Amino acid sequence: MFVKKTASRKTLAIALAAVMLATTWAAPASADKAAPEGAPALTESAAGNGKASANGTAATAIDKAKAEQLLRQYVNIPKEYKLQGASSGTTKKANGSQSYWSLSFVKSVNGKQTGSIHASLDSSTGQLLSFNAYSDKRNAAPPTYPLKVDREDAKALAAEFISQVAGGFKSEVKLNESFGLSLLPPLTGAVRHTLRYERLVNGIAFPSNYIQVELDSDGHVQGFELNWDDTVEFPKANASLSEDDAATAIRKAAEPQLRYIIPYNAQGKPSPVLSYNLPAFAVDASTGERSDGLDFYGYPRGTVSETPLSEKPGAKPKPGKLAEEAARQAVEKAFGLPSGYALENATYSEYEEEATGKTRASWDLNWTLKKEGRDVGGAWASVDGDTGTVRSFYQYNQSTAEDPAYTKPITLETAVEKAKETVRKQLPWLADELYVVTPDSDLYKDRTPEEIGNYGISFEHKVHGATVEYDHVSVGIDAKTGGIQSFEASVADYAYPAKKPAVLSAADAVEKWLGYYETKLQYRMNTQYWWDGQPLPIEKVKTLIAAGEADGELLEQKVSVELVYQLTAKPVHEDVYLDAVTGDWISRETGEKTALELPRATDAAGHWAEDSLQLMVAYKALDLQDGQVRPNEAITRGELIKMLVLASSGGRFGGYDTAASGDQEKAMFNDVAADSAYFAYVQSAVANNLIDVGDGSFNPEGKVTRDEMAELIVRALGYNSLANVDHIFKVSFKDEAEIENKGQAAIVVGLKIMSLSNGRYLPEKQVTRAEASIAFYRYLQKRAELKENPLRM
Repeated sequence: MFVKKTASRKTLAIALAAVMLATTWAAPASADKAAPEGAPALTESAAGNGKASANGTAATAIDKAKAEQLLRQYVNIPKEYKLQGASSGTTKKANGSQSYWSLSFVKSVNGKQTGSIHASLDSSTGQLLSFNAYSDKRNAAPPTYPLKVDREDAKALAAEFISQVAGGFKSEVKLNESFGLSLLPPLTGAVRHTLRYERLVNGIAFPSNYIQVELDSDGHVQGFELNWDDTVEFPKANASLSEDDAATAIRKAAEPQLRYIIPYNAQGKPSPVLSYNLPAFAVDASTGERSDGLDFYGYPRGTVSETPLSEKPGAKPKPGKLAEEAARQAVEKAFGLPSGYALENATYSEYEEEATGKTRASWDLNWTLKKEGRDVGGAWASVDGDTGTVRSFYQYNQSTAEDPAYTKPITLETAVEKAKETVRKQLPWLADELYVVTPDSDLYKDRTPEEIGNYGISFEHKVHGATVEYDHVSVGIDAKTGGIQSFEASVADYAYPAKKPAVLSAADAVEKWLGYYETKLQYRMNTQYWWDGQPLPIEKVKTLIAAGEADGELLEQKVSVELVYQLTAKPVHEDVYLDAVTGDWISRETGEKTALELPRATDAAGHWAEDSLQLMVAYKALDLQDGQVRPNEAITRGELIKMLVLASSGGRFGGYDTAASGDQEKAMFNDVAADSAYFAYVQSAVANNLIDVGDGSFNPEGKVTRDEMAELIVRALGYNSLANVDHIFKVSFKDEAEIENKGQAAIVVGLKIMSLSNGRYLPEKQVTRAEASIAFYRYLQKRAELKENPLRM
């Protein structure tokens, strides 16, 4: 359905909401609406607030048939969508549980699935909890550009939708303006607006509870999620720190980390870059003390040793090709496989190392242990075929684990020392750069060796005090036997400076990062999960619950809530890192210097092409000099190709993969080298048949004529071959005889991408930066309009 925009966004939003709710999604029961026929009787409190239940029991008042009936009414599921699957279960809450039904509906045409809807509801109250819709877009009208419904319109639509499906919650939530916000304006109509409304408690945000709504650019609600827990107990809202005091406390508690990183999509061979990192953290709103929260497993993070494994490095193994027998002996010597293990197979392989471009070798071996004709154990290892260094090792021995004679339980402290000894022996040349990370002892408190199973000890690789984030070393120690269960050493062979480079001060790095974050007063929830005595990460818990395997007696949950001032990342238009040497923000995608704010041209205001100029500046298709885009200057060939590639890729172009072959990709043109700012774009344009190599020269600083730009645009639309067919397009321009590419000229003028001047096309006129920006903005519009639906037979 086409809805024309008016001057009033509010009017548009309400109109679209009415259309959407009437034709797409029906409204479920809420505080001011009668419940659907057949819905269970609600308690006074539930009827008054429309909320999901959460209590100590998991009684189900709604059966599957009733759940299907309600969901079909709530979400207005068409009859052609058939019920494919249904599951019921309970979700753990802070101090109780919530029962639910989850149903899946699918639509099929000629045996092929063309759409699906997944929805869930509270099986005690009938409250809609979630839904997500998918449909095969090939038979749908293509999205328009510019957007029919932008983010501001979507806000009004989402608020109206929440009123219909979760009205009792509306007064207790507030939109998080930053969540789901993209600073970059879209270059395509295929956009999803994600809006999250966070719960307010005592006027303070509690981000762990929220309502989320997703809408497409036509204003259709495609997803909804109600994540709420009324059983959470909150501390008193006693924020004794003012915002200024909190800022001071955060500066005091901030600990910026020097880290070596490898920027992705970097030109040429990847190489380490020294950066400053400051992960988000919080301070207690009352005391100002730092509060890092819990790690992935729900426990405080481990402690990194202040000293390395040794003061000086040991000998590095000499390179030389390794035979199979030598590889086997290297593993058995390192980890002492018990007698009875038989080598099953050994595989030799060679590969090109990304870091150096050198050819490296590897042996992969595995052993088995049999007892009474059955497998009771096994071991796997990978050995460097050039040095004999064991890169990874894992073993299990069911027989040993069950034999009391072999059981020698060890403590965490003993396990840490054994892990350190193992790493010193296996990686002696790195011992002066490896620091042990000791797990928090609470992780193993009051647990038997059988419950612990395995002590996981990791190590950080540091060069001149900077953590090498892409290297990983770890050792697994069997808590029952003290044996080495696993070993992993993934260490890239990069070259590092002999001395620590001069870097930005820690205080200056903190100030830089505080420009990246905003500080929010909020309630933070910490959750710890245990499963049958074992700690579990939250994602594993969700998987168990979804599979219906989360036995309430085995799954234990501990929840605490604290009031904190939390650092939260502001919306940024690209992924960045802080260069520790220069103090500049650098784009991880391009490796170029950038800024956290979206660039804007100071000389575009009031220009006839202001919107298109700012769009191209935002995507860095046009560069700025002292903040100016210089709209009336002639555009260069390099700039135009960059603009074309970015527009054709929807702005998602991050760089041409120049490291795919382990060396610099061969340049397509002799005057656009790999270190050129246009290299990646020119290479991509050739690969996508947007430009030809010709005589091997590109002339990136050369000017562009209207005739040349027309051909580029027609190529991007996919009509260039058609444009070259004689006598198809009628050209009646006054200067027709001067036009070389008549078909292309007819297409761009006919589509109103380019215009005439007093009936003249002016094919040799140089294109300005403003003219190029408006032409490509119109190209984006026409590209969306020209997408055809497939013919239905």
